[in-house]
Amino acid sequence: MELLELLKKNSLLSVSLGVLFLFSIIVFFATDASYDAIESASIWVRNYFGYFYLYLGLGCVLLLVIVAISPLGRIKLGKENQKPEHSLWAWTAMLYSAGMGAGILLRAVQEPVFMFQNPPYPSELQPEILALEFTFYQWGFTAWAFYGLFAMVVGYALFVRKKKVLVSSTIEDTIRNTVARKGIDVMTILTTVFGLIAAIGLGTAQINGGLNHLFTYSFGLGTTLLLAVLISMIAFYSAWQGVDRGIKVISKFNIIITLMLLFFVFLTSNVGDILSSLGKASLQYILDFIPMSLAWGKYNPGITFLTDWTFYYWAFWLAWAPFTGIFIARISKGRTLRQLLLGVLIIPSLGTFFWFSVFGTSAFQLIESWGTYSNEFDNVFSSIFVFLENYPMAGLLNLTTVLLLISFLVTSVDSAVFVLSMFTDRGKKTPRKSHRLLWSIFILLATLALILLGSAKPEIDVLVAVQKLLIITSLPFALFMVVMTSIFLKEIWKG
Repeated sequence: MELLELLKKNSLLSVSLGVLFLFSIIVFFATDASYDAIESASIWVRNYFGYFYLYLGLGCVLLLVIVAISPLGRIKLGKENQKPEHSLWAWTAMLYSAGMGAGILLRAVQEPVFMFQNPPYPSELQPEILALEFTFYQWGFTAWAFYGLFAMVVGYALFVRKKKVLVSSTIEDTIRNTVARKGIDVMTILTTVFGLIAAIGLGTAQINGGLNHLFTYSFGLGTTLLLAVLISMIAFYSAWQGVDRGIKVISKFNIIITLMLLFFVFLTSNVGDILSSLGKASLQYILDFIPMSLAWGKYNPGITFLTDWTFYYWAFWLAWAPFTGIFIARISKGRTLRQLLLGVLIIPSLGTFFWFSVFGTSAFQLIESWGTYSNEFDNVFSSIFVFLENYPMAGLLNLTTVLLLISFLVTSVDSAVFVLSMFTDRGKKTPRKSHRLLWSIFILLATLALILLGSAKPEIDVLVAVQKLLIITSLPFALFMVVMTSIFLKEIWKG
């Protein structure tokens, strides 16, 4: 009864769920037509706005660096004498788990090897260094700049100007049209839900692939559905417990296990080669960052490569930026803008560079030792499990990876449930548990429906369709970011 009362009294909640329900009905009864429409629209967005995404990404990085090193960087998110709510360790664990966790497991081996086998452009660099440099580029400063920009703007509105935890609160003093502001919040909710469904679907597919590889048995649809239920239930419990007693605890667990896996592979591989590759690729990435970000001259890999990789990644980071950025803002009370921005840009980027250097360089060495390469690392869902088979205690390592995948997915879902609940509970920093329950149930049902639809329509890759849908929904956010940032800079300059 309480949930029904919520829907009656809360227009943002009822409109968001209504739009999602209507969209689901259309997709279910017109699957082929919906898939074709999403495919066409996503290609159109990438073709016509891909370069705009590149310029926006570079602009975000430069803007955050300028704000961080300028006097504006001294602005504190909260009272002047207030200490950060969370330690640097806990803060880093939460922002990384929410923003990127499962993705680095998905692509740890497959992406560097792909870049090694298919160089993005001719270069005088060693193929291994170019492969790592381009991987750093797609997972580094720009991705975190998209997140950091939202964290900065929302954090300032939340802790300095005492606004509600809503994307629309960042522009409400300038844009007073209520319908427009509601539309922005609904758009944020829709994109967050689609991103979650895609993440859970991809994550359960990789976990399933890992189990199949480990036990040489074909785990089918039932296992995938059970995994989705398990992840959603743990995420609900974590979100129910709140940031300190739930999300923070699991995030710390993630980082500890990730570091253990990372350093095990690092110390049992060629340490010297890994450190050398890390240093060379990182330095080259910094030197080439601006021309790479503009796809300028010899750094232009061509429209096909950009469309399949960079434009897709930028659209994906943009689509996740509101939810992740708002979560980062929520956990950053007591930090200055300088601490927030430099922390978001540098700490997770360096961790990601080290991660891909360890797994990428080790994979290159394995391929060299084999003498021939038969696409062992091509499958994005099984590549890391195939890779770990070449190390001591392979079974334990692969089981740990499966556990880590589940845990990272949990922290993505629980933080998103918490943010969605903040949105629909009138922007409260600590939303009511009824909202957390409602969003946990809805996300689980939507995920199960998507997985079932995919099994019923094997000729259509439904998960890929949802990912492409994120590319479409990221365009309004990209345009909105320009408006939001302009308003923020005007207000902060006056302040």
